[in-house]
Amino acid sequence: MIAIANVSGFYGDRLAAAREIVDAHREGRVHVDVLTGDWLAELTMGLLAKQRERGAGGWASTFVRQMRDVLTDCLDAGILVIANAGGLDPAGCAAEIAAIDERARVAWVGGDDVTDRVRALPPDQATHLETGEPIPDTPLVANAYLGSRGIVAALEAGANVVVTGRVTDAGVVVGPAAWRHGWGPDDLDALAGAVAAGHVIECGAQATGGNFSFVGELDGSEHVGFPVAEIDADGSAVITKAAGTGGAVTVETVTAQLLYEVDGPRYPTPDVVARLDTITLTPEAPDRVRMAGTRGEPPPDTVKVGAIVPAGWHNEMTFVLTGLDVEQKAEHALAALWAGVPGGRKAFDRVETRLLRADRPDPARMIEAVALLTVAVAGSKETVGRLSRAAVETALAGYPGFFATAPPAPGSAASVFWPILLPAADLPQLVGLGDRTWTVPPPAVGVSERGVRAPRSSEIPVRSDSPTATVPLGRLVGARSGDKGGNATLGLWARDDDAHAWLRAWWDEAHVAWLLGEDAAGCPLRLWELPELRAVGVTVVGFLGRGVADNLALDPQAKGLGEFVRARHIDVPEELLR
Repeated sequence: MIAIANVSGFYGDRLAAAREIVDAHREGRVHVDVLTGDWLAELTMGLLAKQRERGAGGWASTFVRQMRDVLTDCLDAGILVIANAGGLDPAGCAAEIAAIDERARVAWVGGDDVTDRVRALPPDQATHLETGEPIPDTPLVANAYLGSRGIVAALEAGANVVVTGRVTDAGVVVGPAAWRHGWGPDDLDALAGAVAAGHVIECGAQATGGNFSFVGELDGSEHVGFPVAEIDADGSAVITKAAGTGGAVTVETVTAQLLYEVDGPRYPTPDVVARLDTITLTPEAPDRVRMAGTRGEPPPDTVKVGAIVPAGWHNEMTFVLTGLDVEQKAEHALAALWAGVPGGRKAFDRVETRLLRADRPDPARMIEAVALLTVAVAGSKETVGRLSRAAVETALAGYPGFFATAPPAPGSAASVFWPILLPAADLPQLVGLGDRTWTVPPPAVGVSERGVRAPRSSEIPVRSDSPTATVPLGRLVGARSGDKGGNATLGLWARDDDAHAWLRAWWDEAHVAWLLGEDAAGCPLRLWELPELRAVGVTVVGFLGRGVADNLALDPQAKGLGEFVRARHIDVPEELLR
């Protein structure tokens, strides 16, 4: 068994997480062999590109801060560190870590930077993998989502710290598990099990009660612990956390994270395709859930590449409207704003306005009298700057009670995450340790002929003549949602077999389209299910436009989509509510 702890789910996650895990290990509240985490979201690569332009380094500086705190203790305890925090410069990040403690044998793993290669492609050969559109501009950076073999090679060469560039989110878990257990590229089921475990812990506290639909049922949810995956030689794993930390590890918290940002039963990586529809979850003890049965298929012959493409500039203002006649004041505010911009509303490439009502009749306090009018725009740097100028000029000449939630700003540069595919065979990983640098080829690909067992079906039939009650959907199901480029992903799970039988029968394109509401009108839907987890899901293609960094919507990453659909009122059999 190898115990792998996550200490970061994104660039900006809890700085104290590494210290909390190391102290828990030292105090015997959890066993840890490896510290790992995920610092690289799709949005982060663009942020790191801007950071590098400012001369601040192309890596996650928070990781370096964490290592200055805990690396010496890790080396004393024999705990390895594997991190994708190297971002756009894993060698530079590795040098920073090596300077902390002379005992650190720090390897770096690269080969993911394919910027020059993508820039050299004709636009019609760098097409978006969802829409087929040619790439619209020269990318700032382009990085391939590589696998775990470079990490394995670095550990085999004696590294006790490995810093990578862009690898798959689960790769930093698969790598040390494959190294410890001696898995080769053909150990598909074991690799798939590690991918599933890595997917569960990659987002940190989301596996232990964070962002959990039923958070009110958990203790200590104000400061949840971070997860640990104990991975066995066959790829099965136990998800757990340190004793005495908040939150919980249950079948439902693990299910929620398994549903996060997936696009169906097949979860492809450069190491293996993990079949999420074969996973079974079993509670072993409090805060211990076993994942078993994950089947693997050979990896695809292509690798996803994320190109970060410039997308103009954004700006935003939020006006506070107080008291009576809110809608009239909003109309007045917009009319005055557009009058102050040369060319008016049409001067911008895109405009999004939102009126959020928090006001109520006869307010007893100021907070009960306000509504928020947000105006977001996209365009050139000069054009979006005019929004702020026009807003300032209406301050004393606009609607009564004018004030804003923040001072006007000049706007910020936006970018688009542009996913394309490149041949896996052309993308070896590069490993550096000390004075030595070498390449590691990708695993061979093949066509799977492996059968997957038929998913379970509910034993309880759904009665069509049962009396119904109109209730929020969330009374029966939990949800987890997120983003994949311009797509939104949504997974729902039922809490018992009866509700699952009803949910599967109800889950069709017509019902799902209604459930998502008018915001998803016109978006193609890809419906899927994971019956072993009592779960159904949908990928809403194009729901987020061109992705989080170029999206003016209120929720540009669809984080709240799951809780929105749980709030929808639907007719369900009364027997399910008892």
